[in-house]
Amino acid sequence: MTRHDLPQGMVRAPSHTGPNEGYMPGFGNDFETEALPDALPQGMNSPQKCNYGLYGEQLSGTAFTAPSHQNERTWCYRIRPSVKHSGRYAKLELPYWKSAPCIDPDVISLGQYRWNPVPHGDQALTWLTGMRTMTTAGDVNTQVGMATHIYLVTTSMVDEYFYSADSEVLIVPQEGRLRFCTELGVIDLEPMEIAIIPRGLVYRVEVLDGPCRGFVCENYGQKFELPGRGPIGANCMANRRDFKTPVAAFEDRETPSTLTIKWCGQFHHCEIGHSPLDVVAWHGNYAPVKYDLRTYCPVGAILFDHPDPSIFTVLTAPSGVPGTANIDFVLFRERWMVAENTFRPPWYHKNIMSELMGNIYGQYDAKPQGFVPGGMSLHNMMLPHGPDKTAFEGASNADLKAEKLDNTMSFMFETRFPQHLTPFAANEAPLQDDYIDCWDSLEKKFDGTPGVK
Repeated sequence: MTRHDLPQGMVRAPSHTGPNEGYMPGFGNDFETEALPDALPQGMNSPQKCNYGLYGEQLSGTAFTAPSHQNERTWCYRIRPSVKHSGRYAKLELPYWKSAPCIDPDVISLGQYRWNPVPHGDQALTWLTGMRTMTTAGDVNTQVGMATHIYLVTTSMVDEYFYSADSEVLIVPQEGRLRFCTELGVIDLEPMEIAIIPRGLVYRVEVLDGPCRGFVCENYGQKFELPGRGPIGANCMANRRDFKTPVAAFEDRETPSTLTIKWCGQFHHCEIGHSPLDVVAWHGNYAPVKYDLRTYCPVGAILFDHPDPSIFTVLTAPSGVPGTANIDFVLFRERWMVAENTFRPPWYHKNIMSELMGNIYGQYDAKPQGFVPGGMSLHNMMLPHGPDKTAFEGASNADLKAEKLDNTMSFMFETRFPQHLTPFAANEAPLQDDYIDCWDSLEKKFDGTPGVK
């Protein structure tokens, strides 16, 4: 992305040239960046007067007293304080965007479910009007749990801005390219990349190449972080240097605009007379970030057996229970299969965690048919699932030479909470009614005699 690619009137901090122009590498770093020289105070956060007549303001993503290794905040130096981006709020109805708890007594969430891609329609849809909630879990009011959405976006937000007080959002594109113009900089996003937009950060979403479709995990709980590698050590999985945070960029535009806020599951909006993307400089560790999934370095079994899918965790959002995630984001990408005398696809299991999967591209090894790019599946807590007959027979009888599992990238949003289907997921999304039948042809092989069948 070069400077002339930015929206008209937006000024961005200078940065080194090359593939990372416009971004700073690292995850959880304490960054500092300025779009105008000397806009960022040095040696202190709140001078009596800021350069350029800017206002100093702190955005806190954690409690003031959170432990230092978890404490997240960013100091912003902006043209107007955020209170000038707020007015008298009016209720806004976005009927397809739901929050937990959303439990419809007429919807059965108990079951194994799979959907074809939600199709695009003729209606022009923005980031707000194109959000379609599939499942909810936990409770947005107590800041635990999550929601999963499909987004269908065909048109840019114009003089329209949004932030969520409820959640950070993890965005997984599957089709098309989007631009997220945020208070702290600009992120361009395409399939095989992901982005995280923090709770409370104002942004506008533009279409660079549409139509756009993808998946969103709305995290009500503690922020996403990198999983502990334990005995794996310092390398592999998702490496910190591959995460990219945008440099400062700001707009100074006097134009009638709308700001929409999601707060406790409800939407309200107000009218303001200018762009709220007016942060000229900032420093801190609470910022948006993007990550290229192609840089994820998977680790797996190199002799026998099949490890738990947690070995492929990219990001985790912890809960209050050690080792039990509010959300895990897990990636199943291309990799070598080399285990000997081993059933290599995921084994049959049922899990205390609830698993929602999405297909970015290609074919998933446990479901050669039916789980298509743009599609989703849900295996709720303590519901059994696993390979269909084709996958089982193929893996059971395969010549176990080293094999590259290619042309595949799917993911999982896994949570400690049961995921409840929304009415849209149950009644309007293209549900595969015959999904449960994929296990019907599995045969009884037991006959009471010893030996391998």
